[in-house]
Amino acid sequence: MGKVFVHQVSKHVNKEITLKGWVYNSRRSGKIGFLTFRDGFGLLQCIVAKNDVGDEKFDLFKKLTQESSLIIKGKVVENERALGGYEVVVSDIELVHLSKEYPISPKEHGTDFLMNNRHLWLRSKKQHAILKVRHQIIKAIRDFFDSNDFTLVDSPIFTPNAAEGTSTLFETEYFGKTAYLAQTGQLYGEASAMAFGRHYNFGPCFRAEKSKTRRHLTEFWMVEPEIAFCEIEEDIQWAEDLLVYIVKHVLETCIDYLIILERDTEKLKKIQSPFPCLSYTECIEILQKDNFDIKWGDDFGSPEETHIAEKHDSPVIIHRFPSKIKAFYMKRDPENDEVVLGMDILAPEGYGEIVGGSERETDIEILLDRIEEEGLNKEDYEWFLDLRRFGSVPHSGFGMGLERVVAWLCGLTHIRETIPFARTMGRLNP
Repeated sequence: MGKVFVHQVSKHVNKEITLKGWVYNSRRSGKIGFLTFRDGFGLLQCIVAKNDVGDEKFDLFKKLTQESSLIIKGKVVENERALGGYEVVVSDIELVHLSKEYPISPKEHGTDFLMNNRHLWLRSKKQHAILKVRHQIIKAIRDFFDSNDFTLVDSPIFTPNAAEGTSTLFETEYFGKTAYLAQTGQLYGEASAMAFGRHYNFGPCFRAEKSKTRRHLTEFWMVEPEIAFCEIEEDIQWAEDLLVYIVKHVLETCIDYLIILERDTEKLKKIQSPFPCLSYTECIEILQKDNFDIKWGDDFGSPEETHIAEKHDSPVIIHRFPSKIKAFYMKRDPENDEVVLGMDILAPEGYGEIVGGSERETDIEILLDRIEEEGLNKEDYEWFLDLRRFGSVPHSGFGMGLERVVAWLCGLTHIRETIPFARTMGRLNP
């Protein structure tokens, strides 16, 4: 009688198995008990009959509380009305630990309470499903880049310089020097692209944005490919192909989890290439026509992004933003130096920007001017400038925020549920 996980029970019909896990919930009707069992791999109904387990074990079953840990032995049987189509007729129960006054009961709880108990809330059906989808999205990302000859090269967390503007840096003391938590790995990714041709890094990023919106975290994960001999049009295509691949993979592997989340999968099935593509200027014209108080040169906020995205069933590519509102390293358009060869991709259904990228500036003199304009310390960027001194080539890349993609594909209202332990302006615990 070997140990079996819940998702494996279909392979053991009419066989005795051992399960190890926790009580999700339980109820009794006379001499018959119904136990919903969880083990991290799924939920399973177990039938506990007094005649099968004896008086002592049935009395033990009656004492079981929510989230008590236990070992169950029993026979797998088919039951189309049961959760997953199978159930276990229990022959023996062994208590590992009796849980007392588990704080998250089946009743409704407020968001703050649940976030304060995030370490326990992860056990709930919905949160379990979200993080399972997150896992598959991560797998799809890695599979996509690995199968297209990209090399994973990790970038540092401690950095001496800014990449996305000095106002959102987390500063820390570093052995008598000032260091910052990385806003992005992109600058280091450029170095890797010059060494490997196609590079990606995938790790945590930190931005001290004083934002309390449903789209922002102070700590989040981002995948960032960087590609040598790549111009903006190819960069856009890589981003589009990645998103299509992820959606396809999630639909193939996560249907059961999406059902738990009550996600409308028909909307996801519409995500196909090519994506609609609009210039920043075209978006401004649309917004002005629809009575938005915005002028050319203004950055988009959530209302503007949502309005543009709502006009389409698939993600929307926006390109050629004003250079004054974009990062110093983005290449100016040779045909119009007021805009950069950059792009954002907006998710449908109001989920905002999920990808941001650009062709990178290769002219060292222009970069020096931009570094000065931004008030940055040139010495901190000497290594970055070396990439333009020694074998510079056209290159491009982008960053995709993992949590925003998870929120979009799961149909979540707030980004805090997309990561195991969310970090926001007001939350550092647990």
